[in-house]
Amino acid sequence: MTSSSYSFQQSAWRRLRKNKGAVFGLVVIGLFALLAFFAYFISPDASPYANRIILEIGRQRPGHKQTFLKVRKEKNVIAPGFFRQLISGKEDAYLYLPIQSYHIKNDSMVVQKFIDEGLSEQQVYSNSQLAPVNPVVTEKFFLGTDTYGRDILSRLIIGVRVSLSVGLITVIISLTIGVFLGSLAGYFRGRTDDIIMWFMNIIWSIPTLLLVFAITLALGKGFWQVFIAIGLTMWVNVARLVRGQVMLARELEYVEAAKALGFSHTRIIINHILPNILGPVMVIAASNFASAIVIEAGLSFLGIGVQPPQPSWGLMIKENYNFIMTQNPMLAIAPGIAIMLLALSFNLLGNGLRDALNVRGKI
Repeated sequence: MTSSSYSFQQSAWRRLRKNKGAVFGLVVIGLFALLAFFAYFISPDASPYANRIILEIGRQRPGHKQTFLKVRKEKNVIAPGFFRQLISGKEDAYLYLPIQSYHIKNDSMVVQKFIDEGLSEQQVYSNSQLAPVNPVVTEKFFLGTDTYGRDILSRLIIGVRVSLSVGLITVIISLTIGVFLGSLAGYFRGRTDDIIMWFMNIIWSIPTLLLVFAITLALGKGFWQVFIAIGLTMWVNVARLVRGQVMLARELEYVEAAKALGFSHTRIIINHILPNILGPVMVIAASNFASAIVIEAGLSFLGIGVQPPQPSWGLMIKENYNFIMTQNPMLAIAPGIAIMLLALSFNLLGNGLRDALNVRGKI
């Protein structure tokens, strides 16, 4: 790489750092990425998908505190290793029973199990049935609980993985298809360009959401199907941009020199043209990342995206939007704010990259 390339990158980085919006977006994205990676170590509920269901404490407000008795499960739960917990969490070894009060009697513990407001039931458990260390714990639910008594904060944290994953996979798919077809159309032009543009115009004419519906219905509902469906609908923007940039670049002197030296078309496109149009591609990739997050949330809200019990921000809004106008609006507002913040961060970063890389003035 030439010294001029280094100087351009350094000057672009300096311009990006001066853009407060872009820096804010980059910091937020970095924090969300760390949160997603260590989600099961940070989440108060580290069970798989943060799916600890405690129906008695459903729909509690933010800041709710509850005392629990930890009772052994009938089956023996093996503690997972570090990497397994990092990926999928760890199953609770105990049942969490909400209680109002307790006292120790001989080798047993007598508790008033919480059932509902003003309603409790006395139960007795022998010490062998309880956790050997700290059988009684008090948990605080900072954002409250959902209808099933699951911790909203924990599901928000685990849900970061879905949003970042769908954005990343979508960008990879859209860039792969878009850069490939756009490069062919812009470089070879003629009949190749006509055929590819005809195909792009057909895809372009179909509303994105309807196309996602069709692909999702064909592939089925699920985690990976959503990634593929969204990725297959967002490559057209990339292809059109790359086509235009390649058309301009192929007329420049360095490309003509590469042709005169007898370099193959593949080498010219990959080694000479594509590195010089990465700026615009990075900008549209950031934009597509934000769009993918919003589309995934919309699909999950409509019930054809990520399926329960896996937490998705859109699915959380769907499950709790009825409470916006009632006693606990935070159930739906919290995931909505998370979607807005992450999408805004990628858009701010994209705008900062556009200005830093001087996309309009650079080929």
